[in-house]
Amino acid sequence: MNLNAFNEDLLNFLDRSLTPWHAVEAMRSRLDAAGFVGLDERASWQCLPGQGYYIVRNGSSIIAWRQPVAGAELNGWRLIGAHTDSPCLRVKPQPELHRKGYFQLGVEVYGGALLNPWFDRDLSLAGRVSWRDASGDLHSSLIDFARPIATIPSLAIHLDREANSSRTINAQTYLPALLGQADKKPDFRQLLARRLSEQGQSAVAQVLDYELCFYDCQRAALIGLEQEFIASARLDNLLSCYIGLRSLLDAQPGPGQVLVCNDHEEVGSMSAAGAQGPMLKQWLERLLPDPDARHRSLAASMLISADNAHGVHPNFADKHDDNHGPLLNAGPVIKLNANQRYASNSETSALFRHLAEQQQVPVQAFVVRADMACGSTIGPITAAELGVPTLDIGVPQFAMHSIRELAGSHDAHNLYRVLTPFLQLATL
Repeated sequence: MNLNAFNEDLLNFLDRSLTPWHAVEAMRSRLDAAGFVGLDERASWQCLPGQGYYIVRNGSSIIAWRQPVAGAELNGWRLIGAHTDSPCLRVKPQPELHRKGYFQLGVEVYGGALLNPWFDRDLSLAGRVSWRDASGDLHSSLIDFARPIATIPSLAIHLDREANSSRTINAQTYLPALLGQADKKPDFRQLLARRLSEQGQSAVAQVLDYELCFYDCQRAALIGLEQEFIASARLDNLLSCYIGLRSLLDAQPGPGQVLVCNDHEEVGSMSAAGAQGPMLKQWLERLLPDPDARHRSLAASMLISADNAHGVHPNFADKHDDNHGPLLNAGPVIKLNANQRYASNSETSALFRHLAEQQQVPVQAFVVRADMACGSTIGPITAAELGVPTLDIGVPQFAMHSIRELAGSHDAHNLYRVLTPFLQLATL
């Protein structure tokens, strides 16, 4: 896929992937269109050589794979890992607030969000809703209000003269979202039922529960004088989900090829659908129930954990090691850490550099300053669970964990150009 077509489809994917549940649904639709078969974890599986399949857990995590062709069963798996969740503001279970005639919703901060950029934005609401129909049957549906319905207004500078120098944000009191004016406190669940009805779910008798995220209504876009940048919400880490998905769809059958996109990375990955949970291991045990065959296959496998990297910011260059400041549009970034916060080692990084050189793709390296703490990814977690050699890689970006992030418009495509042949490697 060429750069223009890649970026056009990427922007569409980002706009559809409003929440982890919407992201998995967007991936599922592309997999279905490509002939992949969705499997139920509760059913028995009969997987055919060279055929593509996928499973979904919690509606927010997905494993998509292509079976090895005949004769390649013990050549191992080529795995790409990413995560579907992003820091955001989530609606509380009993969120209704009615103060001074204004209707607001209380929120909870999900993950390590940059909070200042959430003020004064046109916000909408999306996620998953569980409901009961008139017959007493339970259902679960995706919901999206699909238009600006809320905002979090800033306090005027005149009322807080220190706002630009020393204001700290109290998540409990400063972040409730303003939805409108009302004479009395509205019933939020009734509002959800009405929106579900507008979306075609006419049988909703009662909304029982929900998982809802506020999101910025501004669409993903190519920006810059020469469209050098991609600006969007949730680039961390939907950018990697899309790159991995596109690579899997475009790879030719060969060895076992896997894309795993887990939820809950931003809050530690410890869940039934997270990378620190059993999902990937259980999937592999079902495909290779014989322990000897499974261990031999894993010994011939490799994982590339794709999660965005910190590009060196021109206004804050001192936050980077001088020799390890990745530039936007200068190639994917190998992420390294001596204390195993990233799982890359010299052999896995050398293989990636070798593949990148064959594709004429430049490669960068990131090491955090020695006097700063280092973040982490699903790479070390998955490597520890499976025991496979692992590389941590990422596209450089600015404003990580902001409501709107920035990446280079060439970097995602360049990483796709390397990951696609990686999936096709007959041997490692």
